[in-house]
Amino acid sequence: MTTTTPQRTRTNRTSRSVLIAAWAFPAMVLGGFALLSGIPLIVMLVGSLRDARLRTLSWVNAAALTAYGVPLAMWLLGPSQQPSLTKYLTPLATGVVVATGVVVAVAHHLRRRRLATAGA
Repeated sequence: MTTTTPQRTRTNRTSRSVLIAAWAFPAMVLGGFALLSGIPLIVMLVGSLRDARLRTLSWVNAAALTAYGVPLAMWLLGPSQQPSLTKYLTPLATGVVVATGVVVAVAHHLRRRRLATAGA
């Protein structure tokens, strides 16, 4: 007699790690961990490049990368006296990065919801 184990099927949903990273990115910038917020940004970018269903979100991920990368490059390459990226960011730049991050997180959340209802 042969027994089979049930296989876990992958649902048509956004990866949970990508969704968590999408929400962690603006929260970390707003919380004062601007340099470390690059880690969730990289998780979002790699996750969207690896999953074919998330490739439609590559434009919003590129917007978040641009909003984060420009101040980061200016801080690293410019003659800044600020010891951290968080202190270097002006309130306007912080607002732009956080707003872009929230738009990306909402886009990932809506994509997850849309894929879940389409797969049901």
